[in-house]
Order: sequence, then structure tokens, then C-alpha cells
Amino acid sequence: MTRILTFALIVLALGFGFSWLADRPGVLSIVWQGQLIEMSLMVAASIIAALVAAVMLVWWVVNAVWTSPNAARRYFRARKRDRGYQALSTGLIAAGAGNAILARKMTARTQGLLNADQEPLIHLLDAQADLIEGKYDEARRKFEAMARDPETRELGLRGLYIEARRQGAYEAAQQYAEDAAEKAPYLPWAAQATLENRCRNGQWDDAIRLLDQQKAASVIERGEAERLKAVLLTAKAGEKLESDPIGAREDAKHALKLAKSLVPAALIAARSYLREDNLRKAATVLEPVWKTDPHPQIAELYVRARSGDTAIDRLKRAERLESLKPNNIESLFAVAQAALDAKEFAKARAKAEAAARIEPRESIFLLMADIEEAETGDQGRVRYWMAQALRAPRDPAWVADGVVSEKWLPISPVTGRLDAFEWKAPFGQLEGPVEDLTIENAIAAAPARAEPEPVAKTIVVEAAPEPRAEPKPVPAAPIEVAPAVSVPKEKKPATIEAPAETNAADEKAEAVPFFGGAPDDPGVKKPGVEAEPKTRLKLF
Repeated sequence: MTRILTFALIVLALGFGFSWLADRPGVLSIVWQGQLIEMSLMVAASIIAALVAAVMLVWWVVNAVWTSPNAARRYFRARKRDRGYQALSTGLIAAGAGNAILARKMTARTQGLLNADQEPLIHLLDAQADLIEGKYDEARRKFEAMARDPETRELGLRGLYIEARRQGAYEAAQQYAEDAAEKAPYLPWAAQATLENRCRNGQWDDAIRLLDQQKAASVIERGEAERLKAVLLTAKAGEKLESDPIGAREDAKHALKLAKSLVPAALIAARSYLREDNLRKAATVLEPVWKTDPHPQIAELYVRARSGDTAIDRLKRAERLESLKPNNIESLFAVAQAALDAKEFAKARAKAEAAARIEPRESIFLLMADIEEAETGDQGRVRYWMAQALRAPRDPAWVADGVVSEKWLPISPVTGRLDAFEWKAPFGQLEGPVEDLTIENAIAAAPARAEPEPVAKTIVVEAAPEPRAEPKPVPAAPIEVAPAVSVPKEKKPATIEAPAETNAADEKAEAVPFFGGAPDDPGVKKPGVEAEPKTRLKLF
């Protein structure tokens, strides 16, 4: 485009010049060697322009002839280079696709067309071809040669790192990553591998330093860098909470400044304050995080912050959390638990049902079972709520790469990835609950409560087995005792006739149950009875 504009401007300038001369006619006279030459200015200008064009044409022809050997050489060299790069591109594509035959063929062609010292990608293609063919030792030697060259050092270390991990030599792979991160912290793979290794070894300060280098090199975004740094500070604080509570608290508070909703950092800072019996500052740390991200561990620590509190005090603290985050499942669940401990069953049941309306969970139905057992003791309804818990979705937990942990960890135990744990419902054996549960349907399908009055009446009726007491031989006692005790004979009919004259009601009132033993049991000697004569015949 520039050349076209330049050519147009030159043509316009020439046209303007010739038109200007045409408007101002004149005669040009030249005397040369006694000859007078006269011509108009227009003719003279045309001759000069023609001479300039002729000179330029002659110069171009002479220059082309003079430089033709070099031009021909450059042309063939460029053509050879283009063919070499075309073969290199085809070979790299074949290596990536796993075509070993084509990759090896293109490697040989590239080495013949290009100079390996000037094009490092030839070494990469050669190493990739060896890997496809299974020549791992050859490939490793070529990667090592590339690592010794400053121009291909990073590429060689990358190849050695991948090959070491493929063979399971994780220590060697980590060493390659350390070397690459030391010289080039802007490499994401090297920095990430080094960061994960330092986290696994508990080198939190070194990991934070490396993360700052990555942030300065713009390898990761600012928000992500601050989040990861907060995780590292939280892990560091958790390790030294027992030995240095104050230092752990400072690290945890720094982490909360970087990530305001990081629950583990808030828990560590609050526990540090609670070790000093400073409930006010512990609540100051927990309440903002609770407003942002309600968590059951925060609720448990907040409600049971002081061991000497009564159940009513714990209920008041749970209601304080509910006022900070109303209509939240965690707030309602915390109040329901505290109300159950305080024996306020109506409030506990109402809060538990409200939490179940928001999100049915296993723990909520188990809490309903606890409330039912503590309030009524109806085992039928208790078993019903426990059955509902079996069909309900699981409670959230700390999950990372399919692993469920009881507590938060900074890295994944499976992959070593930093900040991998999330608070979410773990995957069960089934993809979802057996059925969609709602608290209204569950309450409607619950069995009726057992009434205590009918149960008490049946117990009273069955507790007095009067017909069983009548057939027992009550008169047997005076028959056995009469011969043993020296009583006048005239009193004997009186003792026999007295029961005959009494009414049926009196007989029931005076009836004494028989507590005799087995036939072979000698029994206990009665204190008011004299010893029987030895000559008396005993049947038993």
C-alpha cells in the first residue's frame, strides 16, 4: 500500500511539473564546441527525465547481473529452509499423534535440511520419536543434552520432569522441577510442582516465598495468589497453635485479611483467643465469617466457647447466631440442638422442622429422632425418623478428590493439590437420595403418638391377678399350725367357722397369698411357731 501511494505521488509531481513548464514557455540555448543548440524548456525537461529513467534501468540490469549468484544461492537456501521447517512441523504433529514411523521419517528429513545447532526443535522431535518408539534411555540422554544448553534448558528440564513422573521417580522429578523453578520461577509447571512439594514437607515459609515470586512474575492472578497465600498461612498457623498460640493467631488473622470467608483460619484465631479466656475477641473473629459463610464448626465453637455455661446460656448464644444469619439451615440447626440440650422440646422441634424445609439432611432427621426420644420416648416415631435419615442426602463434609476428611487440610492427600478441600456433600454409592424428601410429607406420614392414659389403665387391670390367688390353699395354714400349737379344743371351731360367716368381699380382703417354696425346699423357720414333735410323720 505504501509503495502504491509513493508511486502515485511521484506521477502527480511529474505531471504538475510538466504542466507548470507548459504554462511558462521558453527557449533553452546551449553552445558546446562552437555549436549552438536551441530547444524549448519542455523538450529539455523530457530529455532529462528520459536520461534519468535510462540510467536507472541500466543500473538495475547491471546490479541484477552482478548479484545474481548470491540471489540464486539465497533462493535455494530459503527453499531448503522452508522444506526443512515444513518437515519439522509435520514431524511434530506426527509425534503428537503417536505416528512413530512418520515422526522418524520427518526427523531424518529435517536433520538433512536444517542445521541442528541453529534449530533446537530438531532435538525435541528426535527425543519425541524415541519416546514413541519406547527408547526411553535415548530420549532421556537427549533431554539431558538439551538441559545443558542454555537455550533449551527449560525444555530439557520439562522433558526430564515428565519422563521421571512417568517412571514413578517422584524424587527425581521434584529435583528437576526445583532446578527449573530456581532459574525460571515464571514457569507454571515448575512452580506448581515445587509449591506442592514444599507443602507436603511442611515448608510453609518457603512455599509462601515461592508464591510471592509467582505473583511478582504474573504467573498467577492476584486473587488466586491471595487465596493460596491465605491457605498456606492457615496451615502454618494450625501447626504451631499448640506451641505458639499468639503467632498462630497472627498468621490466622493475616489469612482472614486475604480471604475473609476462610473458615479454618477463623477457627484457629478463635481457639487462640479462647485459650486466653477472651470470649469477646473470639466472637469478634467468628461472627463476620459466620455472616459470610455459615459453617457448623463455627456454630459449635461459638456455642460451646465456655465450658462452664449452662444449656440455657448455650441456647442464647445459638439464638445470637440465628439473629446474625436468619433463615439459614446452619443457624436453625444450631438453635435446635441447643434447645434440645435445654429441654425446650417445642422450640427444638420447630427449628429442626424449619431447617428440614430449607434443605433435608441426614443430621436433621437424626436430630428429630433425638427430640422424639427425649420428649416422648415413643420408639416407633424414633425409628421412623431414623429411617427418614437413611433416605435423606448426606451432610456436607470436607471433600477433596473424592476423599472425605474429618478436618480441613491444606493439600489433597491424593494429588497434593493446594486448596483442594471444599465443604460440600460427598458422593455416595448412589447418585442421589432414594426419594425426594420434604418435611411436610415426613410429618404427615409419621406414626401417631402413643397416649399414656390407656397404657396406665391396662397396667392397673393386669397388675392384680386376683383369680390366681383364690385357688391357693389358704386354710392349710391353720390345719398345719393347729396340732403344733397348744390351743384348747373349744377355740378350734371358732377359727373354722369365722371364714364361713364372712362375706365374699371380706374373703378377698383377708386372703393372704401363699409364698411357699418348692416341695424339696426346707424353707425358713418361722419365729412364732414351736418345733414339731419328732414322732410326727412328715410327708415332705
